[in-house]
Amino acid sequence: MATEATEAAHGAAEAAGHAAEAPGMPQLDFSTFPNQIFWLVVTLVVIYLVLSKVALPRIASVLAERQGTITNDLAAAEDLKAKAAEAEEAYNKALADARVEAGKIAAEAKAEMQAEVDAAIKKADAEIAARTAESEARITEIREGAAAAVKEVATDTAKEVVAALGIDVDAKAINAAVAARAKG
Repeated sequence: MATEATEAAHGAAEAAGHAAEAPGMPQLDFSTFPNQIFWLVVTLVVIYLVLSKVALPRIASVLAERQGTITNDLAAAEDLKAKAAEAEEAYNKALADARVEAGKIAAEAKAEMQAEVDAAIKKADAEIAARTAESEARITEIREGAAAAVKEVATDTAKEVVAALGIDVDAKAINAAVAARAKG
């Protein structure tokens, strides 16, 4: 076991000796710059080729596809907007037509009701005129009857009064006197 410890210590000393020979970070060692620059250029060329041949065409195709989708969606939106405007215009026209039709229907209904009212008024006027004529005829008949009754009563009364006074007068003279007095 002692031998192993000695060998380990010897290996550590050698490693420390090599470390003492190196001046610092190997990337900053000027003797390796040409080699580092070569590999840098090779790596950049490979990255450029991979990006230009594989990655960028895929990205470009995705962007083109997205742009096409956006363009199609915008065109569809414009079409839908135009259709919506047409639908709104058709709705407004239908609404205006419905209002005009409702106005016509209301006017027709009003005219029909007015005609019915006029007919009812004419019928009522005719009935009133007939009843008025009938009433006037009755009134005239009653007046004539009343005048005749008054004349008859006056004649009878005059005969009775004359008879009560004891004067002898004929009926024609009594009738003529009552008629003259009735006239005024």
